[in-house]
Amino acid sequence: MGRVDAIAAEGLVRTFGETRAVDGVDLHVGAGEIYGFLGPNGAGKSTTVRMLTTLLRPSAGSARVAGHDVVREPERVRFCIGVALQDVALDPKQTGREILDLQGRLYGLDARERSARIVHLLDLVDIGDAIDRRVKTYSGGMKRRLDLAAALVHQPEVLFLDEPTAGLDPVSRAAVWAEVRHLNERLGMTILLTTQYLDEADALAHRVGIIAHGRLVAEGTPGALKRSIGADVIVVRASRADAARATDALAAVPRLEGIEVQGEEVIVSVTDGAAAVSAVAVALAAAGIHVEAITLRTPTLDDVFLHATGARMREDAPA
Repeated sequence: MGRVDAIAAEGLVRTFGETRAVDGVDLHVGAGEIYGFLGPNGAGKSTTVRMLTTLLRPSAGSARVAGHDVVREPERVRFCIGVALQDVALDPKQTGREILDLQGRLYGLDARERSARIVHLLDLVDIGDAIDRRVKTYSGGMKRRLDLAAALVHQPEVLFLDEPTAGLDPVSRAAVWAEVRHLNERLGMTILLTTQYLDEADALAHRVGIIAHGRLVAEGTPGALKRSIGADVIVVRASRADAARATDALAAVPRLEGIEVQGEEVIVSVTDGAAAVSAVAVALAAAGIHVEAITLRTPTLDDVFLHATGARMREDAPA
């Protein structure tokens, strides 16, 4: 029996005037999976999520969420999903409990069901005594957790989290991470998580899709993606002019799997870094390239992004 897709998109496109914010995305997320949608600001992550959650109509292509078409069956989709977007919009004059109760009423839950769900959510999402305080007294992390709880009131099949830890302090980030894992492991909930944080995607996602300029450019488990560019990475730091000459200087070094030059850094992918680092240093010295520093490390998702797009995550400009 094959995998059941909780999210399935084919050729998804969204244009704004002459700009193609999403440019033909094919996306398949299995039931019970945490899928990390990784990319810099402006890459098309949030626009894709807004189409999948029926907030934007696709310009072309198709998508089904929890088995329902996002264009032909938007109301059915909305009853099956929970959504916590990047911009938290909560009434500051209400208490957390009042907001959760209202959300339950909007989804047609009776008073007993709403009360039971709120008790359950207080166990799932760490809000504590703040549930009976007005939202205007909440910290940014508390607001984010309340917004997550509101998205869970009706027990959705699929949860969309758009940049859930953007702007949070390290303690609040860790709390949100723990809650995401808890929801997936305890309830088997399918979660699509958009993020621009490499460590977040690496730590939480079963699979990662890397998006750049509206296109999905790489996809796989974090481990497989990192292994795909070599077992080790040698990073050479030199002047910008010297770094630009490094590709030619290293052309004759055997068993190098890839060479990328980014400003003052040369990133060399190689199977056995310990064996290759000396040969790399000798070849650069022979070419008259002054090396300021040379380090050996394992690949990161930022290396995968560089390999797939030619740019670092932090250097990709918003579109």
